[in-house]
Amino acid sequence: MSQPIPVTVLSGFLGAGKTTLLKHLLLAEHGLKLAVIENEYSATPIDGQLLGGAPVEVMTLANGCVCCSIHVELEKALYLLLDKLDAGELAFDRLVIECTGLADPAPVAQTFFADAELCERYVLDGILTLVDAANAERHLQETIAQAQVGFADRILLSKTDLVDAAHIEALSRRLQRINRRAPIRRVEHGCIDLAELLDIRGFNLNADIAPAPSLRPLLPAAAAPDRIATLVLQSDKPLDLGRLSAFMENLLEQHGNSLLRYKGVLNIADEERRMVFQGVLRLYGFDFDSPWQVGETRASVIVFIGDNLPEDEIRAGFAAVEQSG
Repeated sequence: MSQPIPVTVLSGFLGAGKTTLLKHLLLAEHGLKLAVIENEYSATPIDGQLLGGAPVEVMTLANGCVCCSIHVELEKALYLLLDKLDAGELAFDRLVIECTGLADPAPVAQTFFADAELCERYVLDGILTLVDAANAERHLQETIAQAQVGFADRILLSKTDLVDAAHIEALSRRLQRINRRAPIRRVEHGCIDLAELLDIRGFNLNADIAPAPSLRPLLPAAAAPDRIATLVLQSDKPLDLGRLSAFMENLLEQHGNSLLRYKGVLNIADEERRMVFQGVLRLYGFDFDSPWQVGETRASVIVFIGDNLPEDEIRAGFAAVEQSG
């Protein structure tokens, strides 16, 4: 069986520059054969020829990249691309999916966890969210725009040339309060180093929980305008696996639909290996990772990005797990 095809999801509010970034991806000299699933409601499609009357229109570009305009659900488009790949009609080694400006990334992400064959043939590499720096304050009044930021593995700031440094700094702090896991990068007219977009491995089960700077204490918000926010739990005590499991099961039962993304690296009592886990809403996976190194500080860190999570209740539940450790 060949290696699964890495999938990049491109999200962001209307007018943030997703199509411009897609053009950069397709035209860059990267030597890759990209397939792009572009939704048919884009205001400025990559190529007008893609918008036909058929349920799925596929077009191969001169450099070998593939564009696919879908008028059916994502799952059918994914299978159609696989059928053409297996039949030798198409050749591609990566897939990029553009979400509509008003789309919730959750169903897209869940597609790659819920279907066994799609799990085998594709691997979700990362979710990129473009944020229009000039219009972000207005966009972030919408909970769906906050959710797009919350789901991101990379936050890409566009139109930074239209605002001053103080505005960018304030916006960056707000975005970090929503999502402390995702690094923030600037996009200049759709151009950015491709290393920031590909091979992110944002959904891999590993101990790479977040860039160190993003987990430093943040300045408190003057007002907390956002429903989506990051909650970080940390402990230097060995945790009892049974009690920890009960805590997580209760959390998922009570608030699973509000947990956009979550990831943890855990120090389990009487276990030499660190445990890693991550999830999207109610779908999650976990495994034991590499052993703790001699002299290494054994600590547990869990990062939740959620919608109106009851922080005090969750912290109290985790404190009870710590006391039992």
